Amino acid sequence: MSLLRKLFGPYKDEAWGQLADEINADFIDGGFWKGSKVQATVKEWTITLDTYTVSNGKTSITFTRMRAPYVNRDGFRFTIYRKGFFSELGKKLGMQDVEVGFPDFDDQFIIQGNDEDKLQLLFKNTRIRQLIDAQAGISLEVKDDDGWLSTTFPEGVDQLSFKVVGVIKDIERLKQLYELFAETLNHLCLIGSAYEDDPNVVLR
Repeated sequence: MSLLRKLFGPYKDEAWGQLADEINADFIDGGFWKGSKVQATVKEWTITLDTYTVSNGKTSITFTRMRAPYVNRDGFRFTIYRKGFFSELGKKLGMQDVEVGFPDFDDQFIIQGNDEDKLQLLFKNTRIRQLIDAQAGISLEVKDDDGWLSTTFPEGVDQLSFKVVGVIKDIERLKQLYELFAETLNHLCLIGSAYEDDPNVVLR
């Protein structure tokens, strides 16, 4: 084993390739410019894992992200992330934190959405709460398309989206994220907020 591998762990592509094998997904090598990604299928949904980098000209920050477009049945959207300094700042600026009825969970996370009843139905799912709590850092939301110069979605299609600073190479953590996406999409169907139809979107 090389010194670099001992210090920093496996390379991203090595870890992600192993992940793809273990969850029966596709590892796609995009080369130097596009980067690699992993795509897994759950029913009619495609869950995509990749990275992207934001630069301001002086510094660059790389994020790991996971996305899954789906047909949004009722326009329900939500955001959840761990509490911290910036979350408290956000609340002071007028962001509404909804409590979903599980004190330990409510104490750890900022939860926002456009339908409080649907938020409570979604997070009543014990497994979803467990999988979210297992992530040391998490920002999970339902949002529209990826914006300018990226994927544009048809009318009625939104995406479940996760992002965190850094490159995740921990295979067990990534497997838990895939399970979180699958469980959340299935539960959105159960509460009437998603269809199992193919959204007909190819993420770039």
